[in-house]
Amino acid sequence: QVQLVESGGGQVQAGGSLTLSCAASGRDFSINDMRWYRQAPGKQRDLVAIISSGGSTDYADSVKGRFTISRDNAKNTVYLQMNSLKSEDTATYYCTADARTKWAPYVIRYWGKGTLVTVSS
Repeated sequence: QVQLVESGGGQVQAGGSLTLSCAASGRDFSINDMRWYRQAPGKQRDLVAIISSGGSTDYADSVKGRFTISRDNAKNTVYLQMNSLKSEDTATYYCTADARTKWAPYVIRYWGKGTLVTVSS
């Protein structure tokens, strides 16, 4: 089992910045891809960014050039640096980790409980 805990959410004015963190913990696991999703009230959950274990990244068009995903494999932590925030970035942000453990012969996608980001205009 892998646990993910997000932090860093909060309220910020439009044009401001926030950095989200997500730390994975557990025993005897290895992580492949890590992702950030977000879900605004009344809307579907959307993929924001993905980073592979090797550091390759990809972003939703809506955040390209403003958000940066990174990870520290030694700390099993993924980050999301968010700049030039807009009101439409307001959402609960969730991180995921595709992880393999010694107890399961396949990859499982684990989810955090989310952290709320509110951007006021």
